[in-house]
Amino acid sequence: MESIQELNADHSLRAVIETANMPWETSEADGVLRKRLERIDADPEPVTTVVRYEAGSAFRPHRHVHGEEIFVLEGTFSDNHGSYAAGSYIRNPAGTSHAPFSKEGCTIFVKLQQFQQSDTKQLYMQTKQQAWLPGLVPGLSVMPLHEHLHEHVALVKWEANTIFQPHQHIGGEEIFVLEGTFEDEFGSYPEGTWLRNPPNSFHTPFTKEGCVIYVKTGHLKTN
Repeated sequence: MESIQELNADHSLRAVIETANMPWETSEADGVLRKRLERIDADPEPVTTVVRYEAGSAFRPHRHVHGEEIFVLEGTFSDNHGSYAAGSYIRNPAGTSHAPFSKEGCTIFVKLQQFQQSDTKQLYMQTKQQAWLPGLVPGLSVMPLHEHLHEHVALVKWEANTIFQPHQHIGGEEIFVLEGTFEDEFGSYPEGTWLRNPPNSFHTPFTKEGCVIYVKTGHLKTN
Protein backbone atom coordinates (compact mmCIF):
# COMPACT_ATOMS: atom_id res chain seq x y z
CA MET A 1 0.00 0.00 0.00
CA GLU A 2 1.32 3.45 -0.94
CA SER A 3 2.32 5.81 1.86
CA ILE A 4 0.75 9.25 2.06
CA GLN A 5 3.90 10.76 0.54
CA GLU A 6 3.73 8.57 -2.56
CA LEU A 7 1.45 8.68 -5.59
CA ASN A 8 1.20 6.00 -8.29
CA ALA A 9 4.58 4.75 -7.08
CA ASP A 10 4.03 1.07 -7.89
CA HIS A 11 5.10 0.53 -11.51
CA SER A 12 3.51 -2.91 -11.55
CA LEU A 13 0.09 -1.22 -11.53
CA ARG A 14 -1.66 0.53 -14.39
CA ALA A 15 -2.37 4.24 -13.82
CA VAL A 16 -4.78 6.54 -15.68
CA ILE A 17 -5.41 10.20 -14.76
CA GLU A 18 -7.50 12.71 -16.72
CA THR A 19 -5.59 15.81 -15.70
CA ALA A 20 -8.32 18.17 -17.00
CA ASN A 21 -10.51 16.98 -14.10
CA MET A 22 -7.88 17.65 -11.43
CA PRO A 23 -7.70 20.84 -9.35
CA TRP A 24 -4.55 22.93 -9.41
CA GLU A 25 -2.45 22.86 -6.23
CA THR A 26 -0.20 25.64 -5.02
CA SER A 27 3.57 25.19 -4.90
CA GLU A 28 6.34 26.86 -2.93
CA ALA A 29 6.52 29.56 -5.64
CA ASP A 30 3.81 32.22 -6.02
CA GLY A 31 1.96 31.85 -9.31
CA VAL A 32 3.33 28.35 -10.02
CA LEU A 33 0.63 25.67 -9.75
CA ARG A 34 0.78 21.92 -10.26
CA LYS A 35 -1.12 18.68 -10.72
CA ARG A 36 0.78 15.73 -9.28
CA LEU A 37 0.65 12.49 -11.28
CA GLU A 38 3.43 10.36 -9.82
CA ARG A 39 5.78 10.57 -6.87
CA ILE A 40 8.13 7.93 -5.49
CA ASP A 41 9.49 8.31 -1.97
CA ALA A 42 13.18 7.96 -2.74
CA ASP A 43 16.39 9.98 -2.91
CA PRO A 44 16.43 11.59 -5.41
CA GLU A 45 12.64 11.84 -5.61
CA PRO A 46 11.16 10.89 -9.03
CA VAL A 47 8.15 13.10 -9.75
CA THR A 48 5.80 13.50 -12.72
CA THR A 49 3.57 16.58 -12.83
CA VAL A 50 1.69 19.05 -14.97
CA VAL A 51 2.83 22.56 -13.98
CA ARG A 52 1.26 25.92 -14.77
CA TYR A 53 3.20 29.19 -14.59
CA GLU A 54 0.94 32.21 -14.39
CA ALA A 55 2.10 35.26 -16.36
CA GLY A 56 5.11 36.85 -14.70
CA SER A 57 5.75 33.97 -12.29
CA ALA A 58 9.11 32.36 -11.57
CA PHE A 59 10.57 29.41 -9.70
CA ARG A 60 13.75 29.61 -7.64
CA PRO A 61 17.05 28.59 -9.29
CA HIS A 62 17.66 24.90 -8.69
CA ARG A 63 19.75 21.88 -9.69
CA HIS A 64 18.45 18.56 -11.02
CA VAL A 65 20.39 15.73 -9.42
CA HIS A 66 18.94 13.13 -11.82
CA GLY A 67 17.74 15.35 -14.66
CA GLU A 68 14.56 16.99 -15.89
CA GLU A 69 12.39 16.33 -18.95
CA ILE A 70 9.85 18.92 -20.13
CA PHE A 71 7.22 19.16 -22.86
CA VAL A 72 5.65 22.61 -23.24
CA LEU A 73 1.89 22.18 -23.64
CA GLU A 74 0.78 25.84 -23.82
CA GLY A 75 2.34 29.30 -23.77
CA THR A 76 6.06 29.99 -23.51
CA PHE A 77 8.33 28.55 -20.83
CA SER A 78 11.64 30.31 -20.16
CA ASP A 79 14.78 29.95 -18.10
CA ASN A 80 18.21 31.59 -17.99
CA HIS A 81 19.19 29.60 -21.12
CA GLY A 82 16.32 30.61 -23.43
CA SER A 83 12.58 30.63 -24.16
CA TYR A 84 10.58 27.65 -25.38
CA ALA A 85 7.18 27.95 -27.07
CA ALA A 86 4.39 25.37 -27.04
CA GLY A 87 5.60 22.16 -28.66
CA SER A 88 9.13 22.43 -27.25
CA TYR A 89 10.78 19.30 -25.87
CA ILE A 90 13.58 19.88 -23.34
CA ARG A 91 15.99 17.53 -21.57
CA ASN A 92 18.24 18.88 -18.83
CA PRO A 93 20.58 16.05 -17.76
CA ALA A 94 21.83 15.20 -14.28
CA GLY A 95 23.71 17.99 -12.57
CA THR A 96 22.33 20.84 -14.67
CA SER A 97 20.83 23.97 -13.10
CA HIS A 98 18.42 26.65 -14.24
CA ALA A 99 16.08 29.43 -13.08
CA PRO A 100 12.67 28.89 -14.77
CA PHE A 101 10.01 31.54 -15.34
CA SER A 102 7.30 32.57 -17.78
CA LYS A 103 6.50 36.10 -18.94
CA GLU A 104 3.23 35.25 -20.69
CA GLY A 105 2.29 32.13 -18.73
CA CYS A 106 2.57 28.49 -19.74
CA THR A 107 1.63 24.90 -18.96
CA ILE A 108 4.25 22.15 -19.06
CA PHE A 109 4.43 18.37 -18.57
CA VAL A 110 7.44 17.62 -16.37
CA LYS A 111 9.34 14.51 -15.32
CA LEU A 112 11.96 15.12 -12.61
CA GLN A 113 14.86 13.07 -11.26
CA GLN A 114 14.38 10.13 -13.65
CA PHE A 115 17.46 10.18 -15.89
CA GLN A 116 19.95 7.36 -16.00
CA GLN A 117 23.36 8.66 -14.94
CA SER A 118 24.87 7.76 -18.33
CA ASP A 119 22.22 9.83 -20.15
CA THR A 120 24.06 13.14 -20.41
CA LYS A 121 22.59 14.65 -23.60
CA GLN A 122 21.22 18.19 -23.29
CA LEU A 123 18.37 18.65 -25.74
CA TYR A 124 16.13 21.51 -26.91
CA MET A 125 13.75 20.63 -29.76
CA GLN A 126 10.78 22.48 -31.24
CA THR A 127 8.60 19.60 -32.41
CA LYS A 128 6.46 21.87 -34.61
CA GLN A 129 9.53 22.28 -36.83
CA GLN A 130 10.38 18.57 -37.06
CA ALA A 131 9.32 16.13 -39.78
CA TRP A 132 6.97 13.22 -39.13
CA LEU A 133 8.17 9.77 -40.22
CA PRO A 134 5.97 6.91 -41.44
CA GLY A 135 4.74 4.62 -38.68
CA LEU A 136 4.40 0.83 -38.66
CA VAL A 137 0.78 0.88 -39.89
CA PRO A 138 -1.15 3.14 -42.30
CA GLY A 139 -2.45 6.26 -40.55
CA LEU A 140 0.41 6.35 -38.02
CA SER A 141 3.28 8.89 -38.03
CA VAL A 142 6.20 9.04 -35.59
CA MET A 143 8.55 11.80 -34.45
CA PRO A 144 11.49 10.37 -32.45
CA LEU A 145 12.58 12.71 -29.66
CA HIS A 146 15.22 10.83 -27.68
CA GLU A 147 16.60 7.38 -26.95
CA HIS A 148 19.15 6.08 -24.51
CA LEU A 149 19.80 2.38 -23.87
CA HIS A 150 16.33 0.84 -23.37
CA GLU A 151 14.44 4.17 -23.07
CA HIS A 152 12.68 5.59 -26.15
CA VAL A 153 10.70 8.86 -26.35
CA ALA A 154 8.60 9.97 -29.31
CA LEU A 155 5.51 11.80 -30.47
CA VAL A 156 3.03 9.62 -32.34
CA LYS A 157 0.30 11.05 -34.59
CA TRP A 158 -2.75 8.90 -35.28
CA GLU A 159 -5.15 9.64 -38.13
CA ALA A 160 -8.84 8.99 -37.48
CA ASN A 161 -9.84 5.29 -37.40
CA THR A 162 -6.27 4.00 -37.10
CA ILE A 163 -5.73 0.65 -35.35
CA PHE A 164 -2.36 -0.71 -34.18
CA GLN A 165 -1.61 -4.39 -33.76
CA PRO A 166 -1.74 -6.03 -30.30
CA HIS A 167 1.66 -5.75 -28.64
CA GLN A 168 3.56 -6.06 -25.36
CA HIS A 169 5.65 -3.42 -23.57
CA ILE A 170 8.47 -5.34 -21.87
CA GLY A 171 9.79 -2.20 -20.14
CA GLY A 172 6.43 -0.50 -19.73
CA GLU A 173 4.88 2.48 -21.48
CA GLU A 174 3.94 6.01 -20.47
CA ILE A 175 1.62 8.24 -22.52
CA PHE A 176 0.42 11.84 -22.31
CA VAL A 177 -2.39 12.67 -24.76
CA LEU A 178 -1.57 16.00 -26.41
CA GLU A 179 -4.48 16.23 -28.88
CA GLY A 180 -7.64 14.25 -29.63
CA THR A 181 -8.65 10.98 -27.99
CA PHE A 182 -6.44 7.89 -27.70
CA GLU A 183 -8.09 4.51 -27.06
CA ASP A 184 -7.44 0.84 -26.35
CA GLU A 185 -9.51 -2.11 -25.17
CA PHE A 186 -9.38 -0.81 -21.60
CA GLY A 187 -10.76 2.67 -22.16
CA SER A 188 -10.83 6.02 -23.91
CA TYR A 189 -8.33 8.77 -23.02
CA PRO A 190 -9.05 12.39 -24.02
CA GLU A 191 -6.58 15.25 -24.34
CA GLY A 192 -4.67 15.77 -21.12
CA THR A 193 -4.81 12.15 -19.98
CA TRP A 194 -1.70 10.62 -18.40
CA LEU A 195 -1.53 6.85 -18.84
CA ARG A 196 1.06 4.38 -17.55
CA ASN A 197 1.06 0.73 -18.62
CA PRO A 198 3.25 -1.55 -16.46
CA PRO A 199 6.14 -3.71 -17.66
CA ASN A 200 5.10 -6.78 -19.67
CA SER A 201 1.58 -5.41 -20.26
CA PHE A 202 -0.36 -5.98 -23.49
CA HIS A 203 -2.85 -3.76 -25.30
CA THR A 204 -4.34 -3.00 -28.72
CA PRO A 205 -4.39 0.79 -29.19
CA PHE A 206 -6.59 2.65 -31.69
CA THR A 207 -8.37 5.95 -32.20
CA LYS A 208 -11.70 6.85 -33.77
CA GLU A 209 -11.24 10.64 -33.98
CA GLY A 210 -7.44 10.85 -34.27
CA CYS A 211 -4.88 11.99 -31.73
CA VAL A 212 -1.30 13.03 -30.99
CA ILE A 213 0.45 11.45 -28.01
CA TYR A 214 3.77 11.73 -26.18
CA VAL A 215 5.08 8.20 -25.60
CA LYS A 216 7.95 6.89 -23.49
CA THR A 217 8.73 3.16 -23.48
CA GLY A 218 11.26 0.81 -21.90
CA HIS A 219 11.95 2.94 -18.81
CA LEU A 220 9.76 1.32 -16.17
CA LYS A 221 10.64 -1.34 -13.66
CA THR A 222 8.59 -2.91 -10.89
CA ASN A 223 9.35 -1.92 -7.33
